[in-house]
Amino acid sequence: MKHTENMKRRMTLSFEVFPPRTEVGMNNLTGPGGVLERLCSLHPDHISCTYGAGGTSVGQQIPILSAISACGTMPLAHLTCVGSTREQLYDLLQSHLDRGVDHVLALRGDLPVGQDNTGGDLHYATELVRFIRESFGDRFHLSVAGSPEGHIESRSLAADIAFLRMKQDEGANAIMTQLCWDMEQFKRWMDEIRRAGVILPVIVGIMPITNAASTINMALSRNACVMPRALCEIISRHWIFPNPFAPKEDPEIIEAKKAAFEEEGFAY
Repeated sequence: MKHTENMKRRMTLSFEVFPPRTEVGMNNLTGPGGVLERLCSLHPDHISCTYGAGGTSVGQQIPILSAISACGTMPLAHLTCVGSTREQLYDLLQSHLDRGVDHVLALRGDLPVGQDNTGGDLHYATELVRFIRESFGDRFHLSVAGSPEGHIESRSLAADIAFLRMKQDEGANAIMTQLCWDMEQFKRWMDEIRRAGVILPVIVGIMPITNAASTINMALSRNACVMPRALCEIISRHWIFPNPFAPKEDPEIIEAKKAAFEEEGFAY
């Protein structure tokens, strides 16, 4: 069953995981009693798996997708244009189909630091959606990214929405949004995309707030997301000096601040 079919009937739940960098991390994710097993116990509609910029961990993505399937949950594979030829993309997509993975999130992908293009045959998500449809027809259910505050590289929100409409016209089935904490802006964006003729169902991207450094990093390093005053106050109250990325306070104080931040972050 396609996940958009579930969205027509009820509120849905999904998770996103990423390939760990170590063998210990992989075992913690996919091993008995690991993270995937616990996530699957919540009966999500799907679990998606990303990979690093330039496909640096695409090899680890495949066993994770298999583990998701083994848990009885639908796997969804992230796929980017970065560093890939058409032949490599085709082979990877065919490999997914051979393993029963027919849900894909089609992305341009974050460009590696110091690089101003994808370094591959395709340069935009619109091209990737078109390529998949031309190569595989309707065998894949395709999600695409949406940015409620506008992509950081877009010249305007209107231009960004125009590209989203293009992805729909090329054959996308659903939208997964970038994290967004500004709910007023999210509502405005939803109104604007509907006015622009974008009728795809929208999956809202929510980032759990568990760590100050990762929250700041995700908001600002790639996305330029607005951080509402209430969230900033939580970060300020539990600030680790001189900064969360290079803490120099007493280790016990740091751990106490992290625990307090996590508790308030869950509540927020």
